[in-house]
Amino acid sequence: MISLSPATTAERIVLDNLMQFYIYDWSPLRPMDVRGDGRFQAYPTDVYFEDGSHHPLLLRVGGNLAGFALVSGHSLLTGAPGVFDMAEFFVMRRYRGSGVGLAAACAAFDRFKGPWEIRQRDENADATAFWRKVVDRYTRGNYREVRWNDAAWVGPVQMFVSP
Repeated sequence: MISLSPATTAERIVLDNLMQFYIYDWSPLRPMDVRGDGRFQAYPTDVYFEDGSHHPLLLRVGGNLAGFALVSGHSLLTGAPGVFDMAEFFVMRRYRGSGVGLAAACAAFDRFKGPWEIRQRDENADATAFWRKVVDRYTRGNYREVRWNDAAWVGPVQMFVSP
């Protein structure tokens, strides 16, 4: 059974720990090295536990931790409120290719109804392929993809409305 549920304040350390795996996955794409203590620089998760428009979600498969989603309630691109942004999304390698990511993404879209923006960086072709597939399936092709290129973001963005 796949579940995507809000992370509690007590689970913040869990999210921070999973974030280390996420950053490690990014390390071949972006110039990131571990510090002297063997950890990557911490990802700033404060806003997800202090601001009601940000939503930290933990992904579990059969009760086991399998990843996370960080959802913002405003557009990173325009700043518009009421537009959901998939700020970060991570599925542990063990669960990739098995439909877990698709199910988790759809659970997030179902949880937060309204306009969505899903952004990818150009250097992450795997993420772009994943999100195109997921958004196409979820919306049955009723979405648009734009190429964003400004100070806020450079890369493809899928835009759609979750009913």
